[in-house]
Amino acid sequence: MNNSIDYRVQPGGHLSGRIRVPGDKSISHRSVMLGSLAEGKTEVTGLLEGEDVLSTLGAFRAMGVHAEGPTHGRLVIHGVGLHGLKPPADPLDMGNSGTAMRLMAGLVAGQAFNAVLIGDESLSKRPMKRVADPLAMMGARIETAEGGRPPLRIQGGQKLRGIDYQMPMASAQVKSCLLLAGLFAEGETRVTEPAPTRDHTERMLRGFGYDVRVAARAEEQGPAKRDATGESPQGRRQLGVSGGQDTTEAAGRTVSLRGGGHLRGGRLDVPADISSATFFLVGASIAPGSDLLLEHVGINPTRIGVINILRLMGADLSLENPRDVGGEPVADIRVRHARLRGIDIPLDQVPLAIDEFPALFIAAACADGKTTLRGAEELRVKESDRIAVMAHGLQALGIQAQETPDGIVIHGGPLQGGTVDSDGDHRIAMSFAIAALRASGPITVRDCKNVDTSFPGFVELAARVGLRIESRTGKD
Repeated sequence: MNNSIDYRVQPGGHLSGRIRVPGDKSISHRSVMLGSLAEGKTEVTGLLEGEDVLSTLGAFRAMGVHAEGPTHGRLVIHGVGLHGLKPPADPLDMGNSGTAMRLMAGLVAGQAFNAVLIGDESLSKRPMKRVADPLAMMGARIETAEGGRPPLRIQGGQKLRGIDYQMPMASAQVKSCLLLAGLFAEGETRVTEPAPTRDHTERMLRGFGYDVRVAARAEEQGPAKRDATGESPQGRRQLGVSGGQDTTEAAGRTVSLRGGGHLRGGRLDVPADISSATFFLVGASIAPGSDLLLEHVGINPTRIGVINILRLMGADLSLENPRDVGGEPVADIRVRHARLRGIDIPLDQVPLAIDEFPALFIAAACADGKTTLRGAEELRVKESDRIAVMAHGLQALGIQAQETPDGIVIHGGPLQGGTVDSDGDHRIAMSFAIAALRASGPITVRDCKNVDTSFPGFVELAARVGLRIESRTGKD
């Protein structure tokens, strides 16, 4: 029998002080991947040491990459170059991480050896045809399980060719997968997104010295234009490109690169994860008396939907000490309690906040009036069906929440105590934990073990700033 973890959170309280949440998970994944494929040494600081990222690191170690650490967020990777990976002796276990599996599929498709990508029970239910199909168009040979689910069986030694791919959905994982495959492909790989998605892969590729071009969608018939980012200094340098153009056109963008280049190692500092900061942004917003400073948070323009949405709801958020760290914009975020109001969430903000909606649903439950979310079908194929699981949990706490096929309608009101099931979803577990700040009774959150995939130390950090939370271990 496996140990299960539940959270027991007492009602009330407020959040105060100053904290730094763990490193950005998306950037941490990519730093391990690109550092492994680079020539020379890459030193990463601020790395998220969560289970998802450690699964990615373990996969590259299984393919012959030597890495020292991570220790206190520092990892030194001795890159093997684009063609230096070795055949793994066993299947590559991506754990709970959809990001790792989808990006790794593109990367492994260009290798000379066969590989099998597997994951845990939750990951094994997630759709992979969205990457397998376009990779097949590039010449990859990938077999999936029934329904396009993992495991992925990838046959090496295939000749990949660049394609011009119009993504049917806004997905940074699909875009990144194809760009990574494009490193190994003949010719140019062009990926056009229907709406803006996080652009960490493009930024980091440029930081590793790779020529990546980005154009607004309206320009896609003309020559692809480079962002006004300048050139990376040669030799040992800070990875990333300072002064990157913050393009978040509502129509999306076309990203292109040509195969056959090289990645060069260097130094990379991972900012704090805005997705992890979100639980505290919402918690401080809904709890009277709160005044909290979150330090060194990444505010990449393709990730700040949560800030934009909370501000539309009336949140008191301010960005202090804005700066650029390795090509990624960073700031300290100060948040104080405010009276929130329900809104119709703008469609153009949905892809910019896709991972933050479980916590935003808690903000909506504490707001005056009705909040409506549309255009978020992607939430149904995350670590859980986040629309259904959040709706059921909110209803258990006395909130009116109606599912729609592509979203949810939440009527703000008094939160009761009660028991909710996270369905093994780390973001849902943390979201219902912060809901206790406004509840009339204790909240018990079941099945919280997977929180360590993205936020190791969540309970201790949350308790330090005022959440009355304890973790309980039992048997499944």
